[in-house]
Amino acid sequence: MRPEDYQPPLTRWGHLWRLLLMLVISAVATAGRLEYQIEHARWWLAIDLLLGVVGLIAVWWRRAHPVVVCTFTALASAVSITVSGPAALALVSLSTRRRWREIVPQAVIGIGAGVLAERIVPGPTAPSPEPMFLIVVLTVAIVGALIAWGLYIGSRRELLASWQSRAMLAEQEQQAKISQARSVERARIAREMHDVLAHRISTVSMYAGALAFRDDLSSEEIAQTARTIEENSRLALTELREVLGVLREGPGDADPEVPQVRPADIDALIEENRDAGMRVGYTRSADLDAVSASTVRTLYRCVQEGLTNARKHAPASTVTVRIEPARASGIDLLVVNPLPIGDARTSLPPSGLGLIGLGERVALSGGRHSVTRTDDAMFILHVWLPAQD
Repeated sequence: MRPEDYQPPLTRWGHLWRLLLMLVISAVATAGRLEYQIEHARWWLAIDLLLGVVGLIAVWWRRAHPVVVCTFTALASAVSITVSGPAALALVSLSTRRRWREIVPQAVIGIGAGVLAERIVPGPTAPSPEPMFLIVVLTVAIVGALIAWGLYIGSRRELLASWQSRAMLAEQEQQAKISQARSVERARIAREMHDVLAHRISTVSMYAGALAFRDDLSSEEIAQTARTIEENSRLALTELREVLGVLREGPGDADPEVPQVRPADIDALIEENRDAGMRVGYTRSADLDAVSASTVRTLYRCVQEGLTNARKHAPASTVTVRIEPARASGIDLLVVNPLPIGDARTSLPPSGLGLIGLGERVALSGGRHSVTRTDDAMFILHVWLPAQD
């Protein structure tokens, strides 16, 4: 619906004041002729009143059929003074639509009907040619005033409709932003959960699988494996609580922040995976103390995901991790491991949720990443991160 087509709903008070206005206009127009018609032209008075009642009924459909109702009441006003009120309301209502192709013809009909009514409707004095110019001027002024009033009302309705449209659009945009924020927050929670749990649970799964398939382990080896499973489970719960604390933290919370990841934590992560039985080659030539804390945290999560991915899909392979300074004032991370051979159960899938989450995290940090499967059966994860935010 176009703004100029906007029509406010009619209320009980709106009906009342419009009815009173029509009656007042009809009464004022009829006052000069009523006594004369009662005494000399009662049959004309009956027709006049009948058309006035029909006009009052017709204006209730002025919004559904504005041109038809306005034309009928204007033509009826040529022979009926009492229909002047409905004719005025119909003309004002049609003018609120602000369509000149409708207003101009109705203005001509209204002026003609008004002038004709002065000539043929019985009155106390017979019309003479002398005041005809004044009659035309007065009729044009009345019709122009009614049209101007309708145009003013229509402009106000259009303004209100545009405000209402803007308010609805703003509300829709707000709802879209809320929905987008929820989706982003859900993705953030999922990414944090994966980063924390995937690494620990993959270690627990590897040791639990060893207990299930190795029947030649000694009691001491079984106890050591069980302790490793218990320790990784405890660490997973601890890290999960830390992540939930970060996600629940608001601007008004007084709890201290979770300790940030330090460069030494990356070295400890490598040693932890070596202790868990992985064969990891590790070199770090970049000075991580000079980079931002958020970059170190992202780098830690990338190393963690690279090792987790290698453990799940190539558990018997040697993994090489290199952290080097990049040319473009950043940090380069390379995680390289041979692809598994033979068993399809451990073959590398095209992409996993962990790598998708890693890509999102790297993009949020302003970095880039690539995953390559080379012709010599090597899997390479390359991540570049800016040194500063």
